Amino acid sequence: MQIYLDSCATTAPRQEVVKLLQENLTLGWGNPSSLHSWGERATFALEKARWQVASLINAPSVDNIIFTSGGTEADNLAIFGIASGYDTPQHIITTTVEHSAIALPCTMLEKQGWQISRLPVNREGKVNPKDLEKAIQTNTVLVSIIYGQSEVGTIQPISELAKISKKYQVLFHTDAVQTAGRLTLDVEALGVDLLSLSSHKIYGIQGAGALYLRKGVEIKPLWGGGGQEKGLRSGTQALGAIASFGLAAQLAQKELESESLRLRELRDYLFRLSAQCPYLTITGDTLHRLPHHGSFIINHPSPNITGRRIVRELNFAGIGISAGSACNSGKTQPSSSLLAMGYSPEEAIKGIRISLDRNTTKEDIEWTLTALNQILQRI
Repeated sequence: MQIYLDSCATTAPRQEVVKLLQENLTLGWGNPSSLHSWGERATFALEKARWQVASLINAPSVDNIIFTSGGTEADNLAIFGIASGYDTPQHIITTTVEHSAIALPCTMLEKQGWQISRLPVNREGKVNPKDLEKAIQTNTVLVSIIYGQSEVGTIQPISELAKISKKYQVLFHTDAVQTAGRLTLDVEALGVDLLSLSSHKIYGIQGAGALYLRKGVEIKPLWGGGGQEKGLRSGTQALGAIASFGLAAQLAQKELESESLRLRELRDYLFRLSAQCPYLTITGDTLHRLPHHGSFIINHPSPNITGRRIVRELNFAGIGISAGSACNSGKTQPSSSLLAMGYSPEEAIKGIRISLDRNTTKEDIEWTLTALNQILQRI
């Protein structure tokens, strides 16, 4: 028996998506930049996908969607694309719990003289909007705050934060990679200027993502080339992955309401069962949280227990989850997000994440908690 509970890392492509990819690779492999019929067929597939992705987030126009290779490139295009428009370093605001696709570009800019403010979070991993307003300066050009935190699942008050940015005429970007397909995304209602998406987090194919760019927002490309994607992302588009992304987005939008409810009920069931284990402590905001997301700290007396060890032990049982801590040169490092939330270094190496998907059942959760309990009692 195998149970996959790591959908925040990636999801299994839907069969409809795999079928479309196969059709595209065998029949629709033309270059969208070509003028002949092969190119026309490719262009139709590309623009259909652009419309499908735009519809998922209620973008006012397909022209707002720039296809990338994934969420990481979309994040980088947002950060560096804005920064490249200035001759001298300015000020960017982010948080202490961002995905590395935001955190590392900000650190790179910091080394180039940019001023980076990282907003603190509370014990649940949430930003206080008042802290954002206090942090804005006359030279602030961008605020980038993750929507649904990937490690602890906390949802940030994006519309409120974006409203504050707009008040001071500062651009606002959010990484919505974990949120898409789980919660309603409406860029108009949220008031964001830029938003990042990834295909393989919504049962699409790895290798495709998108950056929503509000009309009137100007960014610079990361590299030069043939001028595809309105000159902002040169290079022949990965048509199979993008077409599959479009279909995945359309199916996610169609099933969003029912699937979000189902996942939320399963997540809450996971939390109820976890209460029976004395070694599990929930991390993140239990109320304002991604519906498919569960995260815990293993409060076990043994100093040898880490999140990574629990991942390996469960893997031996045929169960896939993930750990929040990182490994550098064989040494386990505390989770930066858990540290930012006020957990000790000893606690921050004991985080685990259990993320659910469209195939998860109550029986999967029951079996996983049984196996986890047995492991913790045995070690």
